[in-house]
Amino acid sequence: MLWFEVAVVLLVTFGLSGLSSILSLLESALSSAGLGGTTVALNRSMSSISLIDLAFQVLSVLKLFAWAGLALYLLWRSGLGPRTVGLARIRRRPDVLPGIGLAALIGLPGLGLYFLARAVGANVHVVPTALHDTWWRLPTLVLWAIANAVAEETVVVAYLLSRLRTLGWSPNRALWASALLRGSYHLYQGIGGGLGNVVMGLVFGRWWQRTGRLWPLIIAHALIDTVAFVGYALLAPHLSWLR
Repeated sequence: MLWFEVAVVLLVTFGLSGLSSILSLLESALSSAGLGGTTVALNRSMSSISLIDLAFQVLSVLKLFAWAGLALYLLWRSGLGPRTVGLARIRRRPDVLPGIGLAALIGLPGLGLYFLARAVGANVHVVPTALHDTWWRLPTLVLWAIANAVAEETVVVAYLLSRLRTLGWSPNRALWASALLRGSYHLYQGIGGGLGNVVMGLVFGRWWQRTGRLWPLIIAHALIDTVAFVGYALLAPHLSWLR
């Protein structure tokens, strides 16, 4: 039953995203432009009507929070409450400061890896946001960053590593499974995006295994995505090499 639960949760959430990303990678690689000539937008407008577009964005953000809620609920029912999986009251020293450090450790090399992969044609051109320039664009991008962080770290780290531990997997084997899952649903960005996120998964997963705290991972992930999304929205109109 536990294997069935894990399979269903992953198919509902990031496992299905991973399969879709693999198809997207194949499509980009087989296209006439190839990986290097393909552009992918991470946050896109969903309607030409501004308020309806905003509503669609909010619904998509809510879906990510619901994925995290589902994982937490299932863990809680089995006796692993939020505190047990690393969501105790957030604190500055054990949570916020390590989160900022992890953001710098992953974010800066990750940016370099992206440009390197782009240079050798192993990555698509990633556009962090293609939302229309509206009054709600920047707040929505921050919400997207937070929702991505909460959903990914809760499902891919806290939930999956907890369940694999219960199923008897060794810490290293479970860590690699979590990291490869994280890399798989970023493959739509190309080989570089997938490999970079595998490394991120190994670092984040090991941090959780050793400290038992999830907040630093959520904070780090949210900071990385916020800088990418909001930074691109503010700088792209003025820096042609970003577009």
